[in-house]
Order: sequence, then structure tokens, then C-alpha cells
Amino acid sequence: MKTYTVIDSPLGPLTAVATAAVLSGLYMQRAAHLPASFGEPVAGTLSDAAFDQLREELAEYFARARTEFTVATAASGTPFQTRVWRALAEIPYGQTRTYGQLAVELGDPRVVRAVGAANGRNPISIVVPCHRVIGADGALTGYAGGLERKELLLALEDPARARATPLF
Repeated sequence: MKTYTVIDSPLGPLTAVATAAVLSGLYMQRAAHLPASFGEPVAGTLSDAAFDQLREELAEYFARARTEFTVATAASGTPFQTRVWRALAEIPYGQTRTYGQLAVELGDPRVVRAVGAANGRNPISIVVPCHRVIGADGALTGYAGGLERKELLLALEDPARARATPLF
């Protein structure tokens, strides 16, 4: 059974989707690559029941009191995408990797573009930290939630990255 809820966040409303009570999607409004079933309402039943832990962990994360998520996840994707998403989950809080570094970690430096494509299709944003992947030159490139949100998430995790303006 698929359920969903909407969680308020400093980035705007986040739509959380659970399949069999396990987090399978976390989407920002107006993000690129939303699933075909995404809309009003999201395929499934509106329910807060499966989302208490996620709601709590996101609140702690945005308060800078949590550096990793423990909520169970089950993203649906190709075998390559799931390998990339597992690699994303290994990037420590406050650190970044380049697409090239991830390709090397996955065993083939030639798959940089495929890593980027899989990164962009990550269905569980924030929890699976695709925002921690940057361009080879350190530039903030590509983020389905928008580069402004990527910049805010990176600055949240590493305040030295923050601009002179407040984050939230």
C-alpha cells in the first residue's frame, strides 16, 4: 500500500511517499524528474501514519541536530541507479564528492554522465544526499530541487559555505 504526506520544511513543502510503510520518495515542490504518478493527489492514500520518524529526523536535520538519517528507505530504480544512490548515502554530512569521484568509487571513471543522470533521478532527496555532489571544479551543478536549494542544504551542513545572507 502506498501512502503519502506533506511535511513543512525550510525548503518548502516536501511530499513524502511510503510503500508498505517504508520511505520510497521525498520530493520538493517544482522539482525536476518527479515520477509520472506525482500530482494532486500523489498516487496513494493521504496518511501521516508512516511518517513520524521521518518528520522528526527532518526537523532535527534542519535544526543542525542530526547528521545522518536512520529512517528505512526503499527507492525503486535500475541496478545502476541503486548503486549510485547507495554511494550517495555514504557521503558524510558536511562533505561533498564530484561526479567523477563517484564514478571512480563505482569502479569506472567513464560513467561520470551516467552517475549524474542517476543522481538527478534520486527519489529520496535530502535523506539520500544527492545535494552533496558537485562539479569537478567545485561548482554547484545540477540539482532536481534547484540550485538555490542545493546551496542552502550544503550551507546548512557546512556553515562556512553560507553566503552573508541567512539560510532560513
